[in-house]
Amino acid sequence: MPGQNEGADAHHPGARHKESPRQRHLAAPVLDPVPDPVAGSSSATGSVTALGALGTLAESEVLLCPTCSAPLTGATHRGTAERPGRRNDGPGPDGGGDRLLAALRASESRFRAAFCDAVIGMALIDPDDRIIEVNPAFAALIGRSVGELVRTHLHEIIDPEGMPDRLFSELVHGERERFRVEKQLKHREGHEVWSKVTVSLIRDGAGQPLYTLALVEDITEQRRLNDHLAFQALHDPLTRLPNRTYFFERLDAACLPPAEESAPGPTADEGRRVGVCYLDLDGFAAVNEALGHHIGDQLLVSVATRLRRGLTGHDTHLVARMGGDEFAVLVTDSLGSEQLTELAGRILEVLERPFDVAGHRLVITASVGVVERSVHETTPTDLVKDADATLYWSKADGRARWTLYDPDRGAHQLTRQLLTTALRPALERGEFTIEYQPLVGLADGTVHGAEALVRWRHPRYGTLSPDRFIPLAEESGAIVPLGKWVLEESCRQARQWLTEFPDTETFVSVNLAARQIWDSDVVADVARALERTGLPARLLQLEITESALLGPGGRPLQALQALADMGVRIAIDDFGTGYSNLAYLSRLPVHVLKLDGTFIEGFRDPAPTDRPGLPRLGTRRSDADEQIVGAMVQLAHTLGLTVTAEGIESAAQAERLRLTGCDTAQGWYFARPGEAALVAAILREGRPALDGR
Repeated sequence: MPGQNEGADAHHPGARHKESPRQRHLAAPVLDPVPDPVAGSSSATGSVTALGALGTLAESEVLLCPTCSAPLTGATHRGTAERPGRRNDGPGPDGGGDRLLAALRASESRFRAAFCDAVIGMALIDPDDRIIEVNPAFAALIGRSVGELVRTHLHEIIDPEGMPDRLFSELVHGERERFRVEKQLKHREGHEVWSKVTVSLIRDGAGQPLYTLALVEDITEQRRLNDHLAFQALHDPLTRLPNRTYFFERLDAACLPPAEESAPGPTADEGRRVGVCYLDLDGFAAVNEALGHHIGDQLLVSVATRLRRGLTGHDTHLVARMGGDEFAVLVTDSLGSEQLTELAGRILEVLERPFDVAGHRLVITASVGVVERSVHETTPTDLVKDADATLYWSKADGRARWTLYDPDRGAHQLTRQLLTTALRPALERGEFTIEYQPLVGLADGTVHGAEALVRWRHPRYGTLSPDRFIPLAEESGAIVPLGKWVLEESCRQARQWLTEFPDTETFVSVNLAARQIWDSDVVADVARALERTGLPARLLQLEITESALLGPGGRPLQALQALADMGVRIAIDDFGTGYSNLAYLSRLPVHVLKLDGTFIEGFRDPAPTDRPGLPRLGTRRSDADEQIVGAMVQLAHTLGLTVTAEGIESAAQAERLRLTGCDTAQGWYFARPGEAALVAAILREGRPALDGR
C-alpha cells in the first residue's frame, strides 16, 4: 500500500500509481491521521500527510530534494528501494536515502508547525470545494473545531453570494494563480465575521491544479472602524441624519442614467423622476439668541427625530440635514409633483406640534420649497438650486408653508440675479441715464422743479424703470455708487437750468436711499456734488421715504439735520404709508411732504351709476380721501411744510387737489418723464405741457 511505505516505494519505477492527478488528490490520506514525525514515529513514511504531499511525494512522480528541489535519481534512489532494512546513515553513497527521508520529515515538520501555529487562518480545499485540512486559527475564527471542519463544504462557512465566480473558475482551471476578496464568514454563534480571503492555487508535479489554499485574515474590527469612519463622514454628528455629502451622493445616483442608456433613442428609463423638499426652520435664529445655542442644538435633534420617524417606511425617501437649520427630503423614483406636495404638507404637520426642550415649550414652523421633475430635464446642481430658491419664495410669501417651483417665477429670479450682477459694470459702461418729471405749482401752473428719475438702458432688456433695479441695487449695495452718480448728474443739470433760466430758480429733487445714509457719508457726498457743479444748496431737494427716516437709530436724523443746515430741502416721500408719527413730524428737519399716490386715486371723477336714483359708486371713497388729504395739507401747513401730490392723471384731480390747498403736483397730466430738454422747453414757454388737455 502506498500509504505504508511511501517514502521509498513511491520512487520505485514499478511502484508508481496509474491514477490521474485528480484521483491522487482525492486519495490523499488526510481523513486518517498519521503519526507525527516530531513525536518520534518509527515509521519511515507514516508522517507524510496531505500537507507534506503538497511539495514532496504526492505531487511528484520523482523524488525532489527539499533544499534545491532537484529530482533525485540514480543510485541513491535505487539504493534506498533495494535495501529497505539497512541503516544508511554513515558516509558513502548508500546513506543518501535515509538522509533524504530525514530531510523530508524535517521539512514537513516545519511546514506543519507553520501551518498549525500560524495566527492567520489557513485551509486546504479540494476541487469540489470541500475542506481537506484547516489550522486552529481558522477554526477559532468561526467558533468551530478542526475536526468538524474536515470534509465540510466551503459554502457552509462562506456565503457564496457575491463571490467572484469568474476569478474562482479561472483559479481552479489553472488560468490564475491567486485572487483576494473580502467576505463574511458564518460563525457558529450566528454572527458574521468579516475576513480578507486570499485564495492560491497549488499544482502537482505536472503543473496541473491540485488544491486551493485559502489564507483568511480577520478584519472585523477594521471593517467596524471603517464603517464608523464612513458613517461619520456621511452623517451629521448632531442629529445623526445623513449629511449634505451623503445627500448629494444619493441625488447624483438618482440622476445618473444607466450605462445602457448610452445608445441614442428613447429608453424605458426616460420616465424616471426625482423630487426634493427643501425646508428651513422659521425663527430658529431667535431661539439661539434668546435661549442659547445648546437649546437650539437640542431643538434641531428633536426636529430631526420627528422628520425621521414621520417619514419612515419609504425606501425612496432620504431625510438629510443640509447644515444649520436646513433639512432636505430626497425622493427618488418620484411619482409626480402631487406626491411631493403631499410630502411637504406632511412635513408641516409633523412639525406643527410644540417641542418640549429642556423645560421650554417651543413652537417652530418651517418653510418648504418643492421641486419635482424628470431626471432627463435636470442636473443635481440645478435641482437643489431651484429647491433653495423656492424655499425662500415660501419665506417671502409668509412662512409656515410650502411652495412648488414655478418656472416663470424662476426665470424672473434669474433675471433679478443677472441684473444684480450687471449693476456695477453697467454704471461703469454708462448705461444709466436720467429723465425728469416737472413739479408744477397748482396755484399758478408754473414749473417749480423736476424730480430726477434714473433709467437703465439695458442692452438686452431695453429701458428699465427704477422699480426694476433700484431694490436690487439697495440689496447689493450698488445703490451707493449709483446714488452718487445720480446726485452729481442731477445737480449738474439743475445748474444748467439755472444758467439758462436764472429767474425761475428751478430746483431738482433726487431720491435718497436709506442705505446711502448708512453705507456712505451722504453729507460729504452732497457737499462734494454741490461744489463740483456750482449748484446752490437751496435748489437741491432730497427725497427719503418715511419708513427709512423714522426707523430706529439716530444716524439718518443726524445726517438730514446736517443737510438741512446746509440749505438743502428735505422731502418725505410716500407720506402716509409708513409710521405716520405726526407728533414726531414736528421735530424732523423736513420741508416737504409728498403724498403717496394711493390717496390721489379717490380724487378721480366719480364713476357713473348704472341705475338712476342710487348713490354714485365711489362717492364715499372719494369724499373720504378728499377729507384725509385736506387734513394732511392743513397739518403740513401748520408745521410750515409744503405738500406735493403724485400721480395726477386728469384735470379734475388737479382741480380738487388745488381746492384742498395742495401746493405742487406731478403726474402724466402735466408731463411724462423725459429728457432734460423737456423741462427746458416748458421753462422756455413759461407753462407746463399738459398732456391731458
